[in-house]
Amino acid sequence: MIDITPLQSLPRFHRETIPASYLDVMGHMNIRYYMGIFDEAAWGFFAHFGMTLDYYQAENSGAFALEQHIRYLAEVHVGETVAVHTRLLGRSAKRIHFMHFMLNETTNTLAATLEVIASHADTRQRRTSPFPPSIAAQLDAILAAHGRLDWPAPVCGVLRP
Repeated sequence: MIDITPLQSLPRFHRETIPASYLDVMGHMNIRYYMGIFDEAAWGFFAHFGMTLDYYQAENSGAFALEQHIRYLAEVHVGETVAVHTRLLGRSAKRIHFMHFMLNETTNTLAATLEVIASHADTRQRRTSPFPPSIAAQLDAILAAHGRLDWPAPVCGVLRP
């Protein structure tokens, strides 16, 4: 069993209790809802470093998901509460590499992880673009803090910013 204590120190960007409508014929949460929950967390994470809806509209900017790797580690059932905590792993001028950790707070287990490469984007040109300096500075501050964590992220090994 994975010790979730270190994961709980990461910022939490989404929490919800699983309704019956999320279950599949196997009696556990269907994969589409894992992605939906991770997506909700991504909106919070991006807002955390300045990429809010207001920013997207004012700057004609946004984000593109480029690559993702998901791991399902423990079943999630109706009535259980999950929370998504996020760690920034790296960045380049245009891209970020981060990992979401879905913790089942009811069972104190790590239910799933989602490792992501995403890019800043110019929505007028529909192309990736560099992060503006203000957002890059916030990303660098988060990256420095997450770089001081004393545990390695369980990355898949193939995604790079």
